[in-house]
Amino acid sequence: MSYVEMQHSNQDERWFLDSGCSNHMSGDKKWFNELDQSFKHSVKLGNDSRMEVVGKGNVRMKVNGQILVITEVFFVPDLKTNLLSIGQLQEKNLTILIKADCCSIYHENKGLLM
Repeated sequence: MSYVEMQHSNQDERWFLDSGCSNHMSGDKKWFNELDQSFKHSVKLGNDSRMEVVGKGNVRMKVNGQILVITEVFFVPDLKTNLLSIGQLQEKNLTILIKADCCSIYHENKGLLM
């Protein structure tokens, strides 16, 4: 697991890259610039417990000076960390490279994203 830390960020602003989660997720409503709260679902965690999803939307974040829009992010109010699903990123044709203790994410046209 790796994480994206925003410049001068605190714990709430960290996004962990997770190869084990099937969806991007955040427990913090402030991250969403668009949120459909009619979307209901549940997610199963690694310890076999379940958490309720009470919305799905888009998150805008500034990384390395550029604005990125992360789509289809689940809003899970009980979640204590923000998770980016490596599988979901790969479904968007992004390339994930983990080498020498560093994780990089590339877009085929825009190059290095984070």
